[in-house]
Order: sequence, then C-alpha cells, then structure tokens
Amino acid sequence: MTAAAPLYKYVDIAGLKRILAGSIRFTQPSAFNDPFELLPEVVVPNDATERQLSFPFDVLAQRRHPPPGALDAVPDGCQASDTMSRDIVQQLNGLIGILCLSRVDDSLLMWSHYADQYAGAVVEFDGGHEFFSGQVDVEYRPMRPMRDVSAYVSPPEPIPVAELCAKSEQWKYEREVRVIRSLADCEDRGPGPRGFRVYTQHLPQACIKSVTLGERTPVPEQRAIYDAVKETRITLALAAIDHRGYAFRRELIKLAAPASEVGPCLSPRTAHIFSHRTTPLGEIARHLIANHPMSKTVNKPV
Repeated sequence: MTAAAPLYKYVDIAGLKRILAGSIRFTQPSAFNDPFELLPEVVVPNDATERQLSFPFDVLAQRRHPPPGALDAVPDGCQASDTMSRDIVQQLNGLIGILCLSRVDDSLLMWSHYADQYAGAVVEFDGGHEFFSGQVDVEYRPMRPMRDVSAYVSPPEPIPVAELCAKSEQWKYEREVRVIRSLADCEDRGPGPRGFRVYTQHLPQACIKSVTLGERTPVPEQRAIYDAVKETRITLALAAIDHRGYAFRRELIKLAAPASEVGPCLSPRTAHIFSHRTTPLGEIARHLIANHPMSKTVNKPV
C-alpha cells in the first residue's frame, strides 16, 4: 500500500512549541486572513424576502459532484444575497474549527507569511495518521462558488463543509489541505486575537515526522527546540540559503531517533546549537565555529 503523502504546517516558534507540547489549534473561518473563507454567492429571486439560513453541516463528508444547487451564472430575475452568504459563515464560526495545512514544504511565500519571515519553522506531519482523517484539498477557482438558495433551505442531508472550501486561484501556491472538526470536540482555551476564542485538540506526537527551523531562527530558539525533540523520533533540520537559485538546503541537526541512541549532526551551520555546552560535544562545536573555512559564510545573517 502506498504511504500517504506528508502534510506541512508553517508556524512561528511559539506555535511550534505548542505543537511539540501536544496542542494544535482549530480556527474559526472568519479568524483567517482571507475574508472570503467559506463565503459562497447565494443566489435568490429578486423578490425574495431576506431571511436567516439555518441548516445542518457535515464536517467529515467529502464534496458531492456536482454540489446541489451549483450555478455558473446568476439566472434572470435573480441576484446574489450578501446577507445570506454572511449568515452561512457566521453560523459556521460557532460550529467548526479548521486546521490549515499544505502539501508543499518549500514555499518562499508561506515561509514569509506564516513562519515569522523565516524565523519560524515548517512541521512535517504523517498525512496518513488517523488524526488527519477527512482531510479536504482546497479548490482554487477564478470565480467564487455560486449556489441557488434552494440548496440551503431544508436540505435532505447535511451539507459537507468541504463544498465551501474554495478560494481564489490567487492562493493556489499554498496547495492547502484542511482538517475540519466540530468545536464541540475541541477544548476551549479562552479568548484569542480579533475576538475569536481559541479551540485546540490534543496532537499525538506520532503525527510529527520532522521539523525544519528557518534560516533566521535565533540560536536560543534553535537550542530550545532541539531540547524539546532530542529524545523523540522527530527529525530536526535547519534551513540554510542554498548557494544557487531561490532554494534552501536542509542541514540535519538530529535524525529520526532519540539523541541518546544516535548523537546530533554537527556542521558549521548547526554547531552554534551546542557551542555553549561544557562537554566534548561543545568543544567540537566551538572548534568548528572557530576553524572551519565555511563557518563565517554560513553563519553570516541575511
């Protein structure tokens, strides 16, 4: 059987520490940076009375093809109701949280936007782990999804939230994958940014395959993350700007085994993580920093 493709999350260091401690956030749609999240165009007759929609959702079901009520254009005598569209997302804000992941681990834009301008990290997850069941690939479209209002009035079955996971094609570089959960199955951690409460679930450590720290991650944080993963089977690496092209190379810090079984990997780039230690490992690290011909180059800030 073919192994499931890995999933990735770009995070700042605070977010990485929470993940390594076993907690990950499921975020309400309107708390995202894109105001068009889960906001279809709902088409109604021109003479229809505006009313609040209320209908059941299914957080695990996949898209139906085609979704009931799908339209390619607004029919004559109809219009798009902004009120009803906003009602849908407001209803979902109180019901669901979404974990946003990616299928790519080398996006320069996502490193910049979500990983603290290269001072954060990229976490690699086991995409086949049961924690990620029901994952949904985001659709990227030139136009917003359009639905006849009849699709949301007393539907015969709950509507898959997956059918609303569509974004402008301007976001397609993210290759986003979503895991959707009911907030009732999450833990309420209290108030968060922009007035949205923070909901989390426990993340099994077995989900995490590797962590790649950013080119600009401060050395004290590199040391803290190494200490957090050193006795786990999580691979740890440090990104470094490659000498050619717009790319990073990954310099290994730790293999996928506890450090007590297999020692860390030393290079002029990773030596600073261990240079403060009063041990033979620290002595080797300091020697590399002082004497290796590439030391000054690879550790010069950018």
